[in-house]
Amino acid sequence: MNTKDTFFDLNLDSFRYTGREPISLNKWDTEIDSLYESNEEYEELLRLTVTEISDLQERMYAHNRYGLLAVFQARDAAGKDGTIQRVFSGVNPAGIRVHSFKQPSSQELERDFMWRCLVRLPERGTIGVFNRSYYEEVLAVKVHPKILHSQYLPDEWMDSEKIWKRRYKDIRNVEKYLHRNGFPTVKFFLHVSKEEQGKRLISRIKNESKNWKFNRQDVEERGYWNQYTNAYEEAIGKTATEKLPWYIIPADDKKNMRLIVAKIMLEELKNLKTSYPQSDPEEQKVLQDMIAVIEQQNKE
Repeated sequence: MNTKDTFFDLNLDSFRYTGREPISLNKWDTEIDSLYESNEEYEELLRLTVTEISDLQERMYAHNRYGLLAVFQARDAAGKDGTIQRVFSGVNPAGIRVHSFKQPSSQELERDFMWRCLVRLPERGTIGVFNRSYYEEVLAVKVHPKILHSQYLPDEWMDSEKIWKRRYKDIRNVEKYLHRNGFPTVKFFLHVSKEEQGKRLISRIKNESKNWKFNRQDVEERGYWNQYTNAYEEAIGKTATEKLPWYIIPADDKKNMRLIVAKIMLEELKNLKTSYPQSDPEEQKVLQDMIAVIEQQNKE
């Protein structure tokens, strides 16, 4: 079996986590055997998959019954930006909405913890892509609980033992609600190793053209590696279900990662029961008459 067959027959179950058993990220691969033999083959595989994604998104847009939300979470330098760019670059801009969530603004802090994401949910017929999301509220905020004091929460809600359980429950309920209304959520954790992350951060320092990507805070956050691991394990473990699993994607090879993400997005779109609207016979007759009108206009 050649690498093309390996990719097209890729078993996505190996990346899917449904919450049936406890999760330990140390047991999940950050790198797998290459799905491509050359850069040219990688580009071809990605192009073919993105073309199918684009075609299915167009059909979803015409059907106008479903929307799809893709959530990307990862440690710094795992490759979220590049993956989103390459996987969705071929999709009609009218059919996709990409939002990157940074540190909350003062306006956002005045609302509930999910508000800034909920107001950016996709419409029917479109794909919404969240580069980070409401999950930061049980990841970065959990690792740095002092952030809670800037969120204007009522004192009775500041019990650290209860607040995370409540937020996991809120997230599960919102994702179930969206799913029941035709907006399934596809959740990706781009799983990069500490060693590979370190290499990428050093590359950003050594390569002047990449200096703009480097943030000193990324180095500071590496000091909380184990705390973030625990936070991710709990967040993923508490919010994964059979219908709304997490996909844990090996991220040490960026090309492999993008191919896997693209394949998962393709399969998720295939699972939606979409079709192009069919015109009734009377409408078909009207359309045929319009051909004659257009042809006559061309002659004028």
